[in-house]
Amino acid sequence: MSVRGLAAPGGAGRETTGAGAIAFTDIVGFTELTELHGDDAALALVDRQTSLTREVLPPASRIVKEIGDGLLLWFDDPVDALCTALTVQEHLAESALGDELPLWVRIGVHWGAPKRRGDDLIGHDVNLASRVTGLAGPGEVLCTGAVVDALGGAAAVAGVRIEFVGATYVKGLAAPVPVHAVTRSSTP
Repeated sequence: MSVRGLAAPGGAGRETTGAGAIAFTDIVGFTELTELHGDDAALALVDRQTSLTREVLPPASRIVKEIGDGLLLWFDDPVDALCTALTVQEHLAESALGDELPLWVRIGVHWGAPKRRGDDLIGHDVNLASRVTGLAGPGEVLCTGAVVDALGGAAAVAGVRIEFVGATYVKGLAAPVPVHAVTRSSTP
């Protein structure tokens, strides 16, 4: 048994992961895309998203699982999470130039300590990361205040701008969630 967590009663392999960044990607307009262009075109976009994301993941991170048209990602480091999310968005934007079907993805990142169930992650922190993803627009990266706290402040990442956009209520949570927009800084 790992020292990092205890197995849940009746559930072998359910441990706390330790703190880390949970991120979700979600293809914007996927249902409409499948209706207009068919399943084969939609699957090609899902494959492109997965392949591109896999290429830019740092060593201490992983794709936890594919979820329909999105991905659940894990990062040990909040800087890696935000920089990878921005890099994914940049690569997707570049690949969309001249492409008949651009791939627009939204990404949400939260810092927490979810439970592990086998290779999967579950719990409040995973749910919160998913809700923040749903708030993001096409090509946007949003993160929670917990990510900013884990970084030691909004100015902690060179070349990255983190701007507070407000606290918002999300489905299933009683308290508002502080949300920040993450972009590349225009100044070095």
